[in-house]
Amino acid sequence: MPYAHCVSAPTSADAKPRTGIRALIARFEHLLRELGKFGTVGTVAFAVDITIYNTLLTLYDLETVLSGAISMVIAATVAFFGNRFWTWRDRERSGLRREYVLYFLFNLVGLVIGLSCLALSHYGLGSIWPALQSPLADNVAKNVVGMALGTVFRFWAYRQIVFRAIPEDRS
Repeated sequence: MPYAHCVSAPTSADAKPRTGIRALIARFEHLLRELGKFGTVGTVAFAVDITIYNTLLTLYDLETVLSGAISMVIAATVAFFGNRFWTWRDRERSGLRREYVLYFLFNLVGLVIGLSCLALSHYGLGSIWPALQSPLADNVAKNVVGMALGTVFRFWAYRQIVFRAIPEDRS
C-alpha cells in the first residue's frame, strides 16, 4: 500500500477519530507536504536565478536576454533536481530524459501564462485603463498574478504528468 501514509487513522482502538480541521489536515497532509517542498525548491531556484542573472550582468557584462536565458536554464535545472529527488522522491522514475524534457516544456507553458497575464493587463486592459500600463501594474500582472497562475499550472503538471504516481494495484 504505497499511499497508506496519505490517510491518517487513529493509532489505538480507543483513540477518537479526527474531525473538523484536524481531519481535513490529516486527509491532505501528504499534499500539503508536497506543496511545502515545491515552494522551498522554487524559492531556492528563484534565488539561483536572480544571483546568476545579476552576476552575469555585472561581472561578465553579458547581454540582458542572454544573461536571463542562462540563469533561467540553470535555475530550472536546480528546480528539476530538487523536485525530482526531494519533492517527489517517492514517485517511480520514468526516465531522466523524459522527465527533464517535460519539465522544461511545462516551465515554458508557465512562462507563457505569466507573459500572457502581462500582455493582457498592459496591452489589453491598459488600452482602456492607462493606469494598467505602469511599471507597478506590469509587475503585479507578471510577478503576482502570472506567477501564481503559472505556479499552480506547473505544480499540477509536474505532479500529474512529469513525476506521476503509479496507481496502486486494486486487485
